[in-house]
Amino acid sequence: MRGKHPSDPSSPLCAAIVLAGGRALGMGGGHKALLPLGNGRVIDHVLARLRPQCDAVALSANGDPGPWRDLGLTICPDSLPEYPGPLAGILAGMDWAASLGAERVLSVAADTPFFPSDLCARLAQAPGLRIAASIGADGAERLQPTFGLWPVSLRNTLSAALVRGERKMALWAMHNGATTAAFADATPPAFFNINTPDDLVQATAYLIRP
Repeated sequence: MRGKHPSDPSSPLCAAIVLAGGRALGMGGGHKALLPLGNGRVIDHVLARLRPQCDAVALSANGDPGPWRDLGLTICPDSLPEYPGPLAGILAGMDWAASLGAERVLSVAADTPFFPSDLCARLAQAPGLRIAASIGADGAERLQPTFGLWPVSLRNTLSAALVRGERKMALWAMHNGATTAAFADATPPAFFNINTPDDLVQATAYLIRP
């Protein structure tokens, strides 16, 4: 649920981090989020879904910040070298959110343009660490840990885990008491992510279908 102004004690500030720190090897490198999609870019669709849900948004990205400047977002690079993965982006988001006075930070992936418009509201229905899960047509539940609500109080714990070499988001989340919010199968799939050129073609088809 979108929070009120941070000075309003009746509702917590909702801060969100967009995870765009990967190397996009399936697309030949570069930034997947900046690829054209429909009437904009992948990142434009992500932000259009995210901004109504949150009070403040930042971007987890590494390297030259130039390509992202037109977004007008705070850029949060990894604090650890050699691209340790999305957990490092979560840590960067926790540090940024803590500087705003937020108690939790919402994370979304920069290459997933159809995530639920009620993502934050559903995750915020319970306290603590919460991650999303998708429910397929077969009824099976699959964790979607890049979409989560992460307590900033865990940032020292996460930093230590990253230094030890831990990299698996779902495993770390579950070891730290995560609960899940499950989202039913939809068209387009809520957590469809763009990893390859074929995925980009499919995402375009989802946009134009009636």
